[in-house]
Amino acid sequence: MRRKTWMTLLALMLAVSMALVGCGKSEKTSSGATEKSSSQDTLVYGRGGDSVSLDPATVTDGESLKVTKNIFDTLLDYNDEDTTVKPALATEWTISKDGLTYTFKLRKGVKFHDGTDFNAEAVVFNFERWANGNADKFPYYGSMFGGYKNDESHVIKEVKAVDDYTVQFVLKRPQAPFLKNIAMPPFAIASPAAIKKYGDKFGENPVGTGPFIFKEWKRNERIVLEKNKDYWEKGYPKLNQLIFVSIPDNSARLNALLKGEIDLMEDLNPTDLKQVEGNKDFQIFKRPSMNVGYVGLTATRGPLKNKLVRQALNYAVDKKAIIDAFYAGQAEPAKNPMPPSIPGYNDAIQDYPFDLNKAKELLAKAGYPNGFEMELWAMPVPRPYMPDGKKIAEALQANFAKIGVKAKIVTYEWATYLDKLAKGEADAFLLGWTGDNGDADNFLYALLDKDSIGSNNYTYYSNDELHRILVEAQTVSDENKRNELYKKAQEIIKEDAPWIPLVHSTPLLAGKANIKGFKPHPTGSDKFTKVEFK
Repeated sequence: MRRKTWMTLLALMLAVSMALVGCGKSEKTSSGATEKSSSQDTLVYGRGGDSVSLDPATVTDGESLKVTKNIFDTLLDYNDEDTTVKPALATEWTISKDGLTYTFKLRKGVKFHDGTDFNAEAVVFNFERWANGNADKFPYYGSMFGGYKNDESHVIKEVKAVDDYTVQFVLKRPQAPFLKNIAMPPFAIASPAAIKKYGDKFGENPVGTGPFIFKEWKRNERIVLEKNKDYWEKGYPKLNQLIFVSIPDNSARLNALLKGEIDLMEDLNPTDLKQVEGNKDFQIFKRPSMNVGYVGLTATRGPLKNKLVRQALNYAVDKKAIIDAFYAGQAEPAKNPMPPSIPGYNDAIQDYPFDLNKAKELLAKAGYPNGFEMELWAMPVPRPYMPDGKKIAEALQANFAKIGVKAKIVTYEWATYLDKLAKGEADAFLLGWTGDNGDADNFLYALLDKDSIGSNNYTYYSNDELHRILVEAQTVSDENKRNELYKKAQEIIKEDAPWIPLVHSTPLLAGKANIKGFKPHPTGSDKFTKVEFK
């Protein structure tokens, strides 16, 4: 799945033959020795799982969004190393004094990959498409904008084209993180013509304005993207081809890197860090931590309806032992649903200590002195916050057994896993979240508010007081007041215990020493526009 282009004829031959595309970036000389190519224009990225869909508006999984980030553009984007917004498809914007009207000037001369024009009507088309959907079709939209068009809580009143290159958003109420929200990958602007052409198959035929054009998808194997030669950011991208390959096992992925089959890999096992650091042919990348790995406790199922039971399970988990066993020092225990790097984090909250006696006491008080049986769903793919879902589930299973709770470990294929979670079918489950925009709203409201049930709130947890606080925090512009509201929200969540927060990890990536311009983004969705080989 890699290509070497050191002469035009060979490049043409490789384009025709997939067998040759599968070759490495070296040539054998007549003596049989291996000679390195003088140039390299294809990067092969090894990851732990396949994408669910390449329509970014329809998915919530990082494996999908890390690919679509390179096919599509959003109105605004984040800076290379943080979540400060910068111009993208919109070049400038103004906000009315009451915080209800946002007016964007759009970039002129941009075309979608199918040759159609990007303009204000295209922006309106996309937002209307999402607003007229539901949580099944467009889950992120509801999480970030308070629901859909006919919902009372829906934030966006109207999106209108003022002229060909001016679009205006009118809100029902102020939303403090609005600019950061529209910079998120799920709100990338897709070609209206392609959406109409492909319908439900658009997720297999994505058309955006981004630096790379979709070429091929072989499920559970590879996704091939090719350079957009007409990209609006002049001189970019540097690569001619970007290939995402799926290698579920972390150790197998590292082996593929060491053998030269891939150029860059995610989710390096923390225990393998020293091995790579000691090899001059490779380099380590550390993604800034903005994540949480957790056990979700579905608040509508069986004994888990009782908050005393959920609290008991929190007391039963030995987080330090899990971190020591599976993270090799590249994680810290989590006590809140958001990481300390996010403004509004409540450091004053005391975590549930590992206390089996207290756990048993709470179970007895809740009416389960002898424990109970439940299912514990284990993630089938490694993620930055969860390097080995099955083994971590086994450790949790052993913890729970000590208080009489018999947890049967269950798993499904990744897309099915997420779909069934969204329907509230799990008892307890492993999952996590990498922040999309650096705002507390993206953790607390998106993951635990009642508006997000059916989309990203997989626990089906609902608390009216929490909802009131989170909506108020969206509407105020004073950052200090927002932070105080979010701290109060974390106190409520700690008491109700819909989660067992496990870890905040420092995700590790490894790549060849000659990779230049790659800066892992804290959101987990990397844009390869500026990446090249030395």
